[in-house]
Amino acid sequence: MKDKTKLVHMARNHAKAETQAVNPPVIRASTVLYRDTDTLKSIRARREGNERVFSYGARGTPTTFALEDAISEIEQGVRTMLFPSGLAAIAHVFLSVLKPGDHCLLSESIYGPARAIAVRFLRPRGIDCEFYPGGHEEVAKRLRPETRLVYVEIPGSIIYDLQDLPAIAALLKNGENTLLAADNTWGAPGLYRPIALGADISIIAVTKYIAGHSDLVMGSVTANARTAEQLCHDAGLLGQTVSPDDAYTALRGLRTASARIAMHSAHAMEVIRWLEEQPQVDRILYPPLPSHPGHEIWKRDFTGANGLLSVTFKPHIKQDDVDRMADRLKLFGLGASWGGYESLAMVYPEGGIPGWKGGALIRLHIGLEDPADLIADLQQAFEGLPG
Repeated sequence: MKDKTKLVHMARNHAKAETQAVNPPVIRASTVLYRDTDTLKSIRARREGNERVFSYGARGTPTTFALEDAISEIEQGVRTMLFPSGLAAIAHVFLSVLKPGDHCLLSESIYGPARAIAVRFLRPRGIDCEFYPGGHEEVAKRLRPETRLVYVEIPGSIIYDLQDLPAIAALLKNGENTLLAADNTWGAPGLYRPIALGADISIIAVTKYIAGHSDLVMGSVTANARTAEQLCHDAGLLGQTVSPDDAYTALRGLRTASARIAMHSAHAMEVIRWLEEQPQVDRILYPPLPSHPGHEIWKRDFTGANGLLSVTFKPHIKQDDVDRMADRLKLFGLGASWGGYESLAMVYPEGGIPGWKGGALIRLHIGLEDPADLIADLQQAFEGLPG
């Protein structure tokens, strides 16, 4: 089946019952009752063997299992675990995989809070975290016998730099010790598949386009056969869980994700065409554009794009000018997240974007509003910028 069809039909109960709900129902539970002690012993043994089984609410319910199965299918992994936030999902990978004495390579432009975990939590506990600029050539220079994890975000946060994931995976293929993890939030669901391209682990902030309505926070980790058992076992030990109500909401959002993302992308291109004509604009950072660094990687490895982009300005325009411009926006809310139905803008302090050595910048999430209205809003806001 094509991806659009999969998003509609996966993880639904297709049993030929006389009648059934279209969507998996919400099943709320903490306590689960067992038929008898033999059943209890059997399920306990299966759970100890890392089998996913409805045995206690914190270990998941049929509702959360349905969302896990759907994400596993679209990400082409063996097993998916759900977490209360995207950052919790990132932290779980670090905590499960790394130990004191290990070396971890991280791409320079990863999500800021992920960088903070590495610097403020992992390093003080004896894990050598090294940030690298550029792509796979820089990874090759920095690999060591004690390198346990290479962690990338593709495209990178805010500046959307594109790395050659298959090339990084090829560097690691002869080593049993080093794992490759990718933050796939920009490329989910279905625009990018890190596991199919050679990664061991794919991490998603379900909060964004999967949920799609700015009303829940969740993360996921999808693992290949090499890593699933350890990551699942440790998630159970650490008590990671999400509510079935949030899982149901995320699954409902997933059903319409392909339609929403296509509209976000189409609207983004209309806004970009206007932005490119503005004399104050220097560059648009958006992987589908031929001018974007690494565009050839995007064409090879991605199946589409979304509505998230950044705008950089000519040298005479300073970040304070951009901040005041953002304050004049009416339809673009000033908000840190993205992936919902609404348009958002986010500004950053000068020097506050790792890996970015250019000038003033604003990140825009282009929502489902009419592009003409969004352009009109930007136009009135741009009028206050220096010419």
